[in-house]
Amino acid sequence: MGIREEVYFEGGPHTGDLITSILLGFTVLGLPLTVGAIVRSLWLRFRITDRRITVIGGWMGRDRTDIIYSEIVKVVKVPRGFGLWGDMVVTLRNGSRLELRAIPRFREIYDYIYERIAVKNPKMIGVQK
Repeated sequence: MGIREEVYFEGGPHTGDLITSILLGFTVLGLPLTVGAIVRSLWLRFRITDRRITVIGGWMGRDRTDIIYSEIVKVVKVPRGFGLWGDMVVTLRNGSRLELRAIPRFREIYDYIYERIAVKNPKMIGVQK
């Protein structure tokens, strides 16, 4: 029997991201943003647990990335949609980055991730509260 994980958040991107992008799609310049938002809403899924961050995405949801908190050295959050949702960029020890786009409740999720990192990686260099 494996170790159980407590799921804090599981779901897809914020609906407001899709709605905003569809409205922008009425302009020719907004079409690429609209296509991106539709692909995200169909196949992007986040799972934040007490042990890891999992992002499932890509075409038809075929790509999966798992990150454990002890590997994270920096997290940056950016509000979008008047602060209703936001983006986060997670930087790992090896310098690679993972972008989490259009996360609902991003401030709460950021705080949760920050707390996990503080426990797992006390020497974190770029995570700021």
